Amino acid sequence: MEHRRLEMTVLMTPDTANFSGNVHGGHVLKLLDQVAYACASRYSCGYVVTASVDQVIFRERIHVGELVTFQASVNYTGVSSMEVGIRVTAEEIVSRIERHVITCYFTMVAMDEQGQPRRVETLAVQTSEQHRRWAAAQLRRELRREIEVRSLEIRQHPEDMLHEREDHS
Repeated sequence: MEHRRLEMTVLMTPDTANFSGNVHGGHVLKLLDQVAYACASRYSCGYVVTASVDQVIFRERIHVGELVTFQASVNYTGVSSMEVGIRVTAEEIVSRIERHVITCYFTMVAMDEQGQPRRVETLAVQTSEQHRRWAAAQLRRELRREIEVRSLEIRQHPEDMLHEREDHS
């Protein structure tokens, strides 16, 4: 396995259950962050921090007793940032039926010893799959920036945004 990819499988035990008896979403989010950290740290050969998390959609419940596999890949690199895509599957051990339960994207930033962002190696993009992931990651990056700008506008002038919505109704 190359240094841009990481796979981790975890058995979901009773201590991970929520009040419904399924695996608690917060537990899964913690594991996702750990996997993103491990993948980005491995790629950048150092400490990283989480900058953003995109599109964590719980497509299906994860049940206690299932094996959950996290497949992570660095899809894109900026100057100091990396997008890590994670595909999560849950497997019922006895039947071996596997389900795709989550796909999400983390932006991780490489940090130096002084806690400042540091450069990361530019990701080598060679295969058609790598090109597709790189292009999709660039689009998500642009969307994140647009959302950030619009969120600032809303915070600075919430009454204007409300009136605009009323005018278009």
